[in-house]
Amino acid sequence: MLETIQKTADYLLCHTALRPTIGIILGTGLGGLVKEIQIEKSIPYDDIPDFPVSTVEGHHGRFIFGTIKDVPVVAMQGRFHYYEGYGMDQVTLPVRTMKKMGIETLLVSNASGGLNPDYKIGDIMVITDHINMFGTNPLIGPNIDELGTRFPDMSEAYSKRLSNMALEIGKKEGIKLQQGVYVGTTGPTFETPAEYKMFRILGGDVVGMSTVPEVIVARHMNMEVFGVSIICDSGVPGEIVEVTHDDVQIIAGEAEPKMTKVIKEMVSQL
Repeated sequence: MLETIQKTADYLLCHTALRPTIGIILGTGLGGLVKEIQIEKSIPYDDIPDFPVSTVEGHHGRFIFGTIKDVPVVAMQGRFHYYEGYGMDQVTLPVRTMKKMGIETLLVSNASGGLNPDYKIGDIMVITDHINMFGTNPLIGPNIDELGTRFPDMSEAYSKRLSNMALEIGKKEGIKLQQGVYVGTTGPTFETPAEYKMFRILGGDVVGMSTVPEVIVARHMNMEVFGVSIICDSGVPGEIVEVTHDDVQIIAGEAEPKMTKVIKEMVSQL
């Protein structure tokens, strides 16, 4: 795996002169941030040797190198999911590759279903912690010491410093930001009412099908992580209705400009 990571990083770096230290993963319906990037180079996943390809509608599938407010960044427009049939090594390969390229700070976004009755559809939530319900862990197997320790600490998976920065920006810009716990599941089904209830009892505020494997791997490599989730449907008893992927994309797209404003300002401060 180490050889694959290095090979992928080398391929990307030889196609751009940019050397960012901030990486961004854009989730379902959240690709609008790309419009704010002064693009220097765009590299489709299809062009990268032995690299996975996103199969989900709304995930364009490319690395974008450029600047936001003159700060160099690399953004993933489209991520990989466990439910697509990829193994955890493939799901997390982009994050491993980012680290090899010199990325020290990872900003992760996603679309989610709401569990907390105080939160509404369209709300933006800063992720303060997560619960891994994937039934597996991307670090299972022989540890690669060059990437990180065998038993990484997860007491602060999501940086308090970055979370506080986002909350201050939200306050300044008049953007309401919730805070809470993200539950990560395999998907691809949306949750049953009983599952929504269980995840809420466990302490979850939102639930989704991504992010957790990427964050575990990022922390394994000692990257500082910020996570943000847009609530696109409700799992609160009495509010549950049939939902489609198209519905999720629409809601995410409506809330995305506010999320983009927060992330733009965070990048400028970093």
